[in-house]
Amino acid sequence: MSVLWLVLLLVALQRGVELVYAQRNARRLMARGGVEAGSSHYPLVVLLHAAWLVSMAVFIPPATPPVWPLLGIYLALQILRLWTIASLGPYWTTRVITVAGTTLVRRGPYRLFRHPNYAVVCAEIAILPLAFGAIEIAVVFSILNALLLVWRIRVEERALEALGREQSPERSA
Repeated sequence: MSVLWLVLLLVALQRGVELVYAQRNARRLMARGGVEAGSSHYPLVVLLHAAWLVSMAVFIPPATPPVWPLLGIYLALQILRLWTIASLGPYWTTRVITVAGTTLVRRGPYRLFRHPNYAVVCAEIAILPLAFGAIEIAVVFSILNALLLVWRIRVEERALEALGREQSPERSA
């Protein structure tokens, strides 16, 4: 198995595990009275991430040697990704869900800035294709992701703002 295929398999497996965790958290949050915002953009998020992985599988020749330092950076990003997920704990989802009566998470990387998960995703989407010389994939998906994140962050900020009028909101990831 080529390094590319192994990496893509591991990334797909990781994303699958994260989706199961996110769905479990989302169900629990909704059972506690959570309210989802921006559900209309969620299929686009899923499509973008799936297309990103598929495009690398289709357009990068399997025998392409990796740029190991970039793969190392991608691996380091996974540590940051896990830190953001762990910091939100049961509130981490791939959807935007707010729950009345909760407070905004301000631990872990959320002490440092407002959207660390999105920063990690932006870096991942650029770095992984670059690690295999796929500049076009990195550029195209970085632009598409940026456009989608502008929309998503607006949705999230509005949801938090609306909940904040009642009390301090919890963050979704």
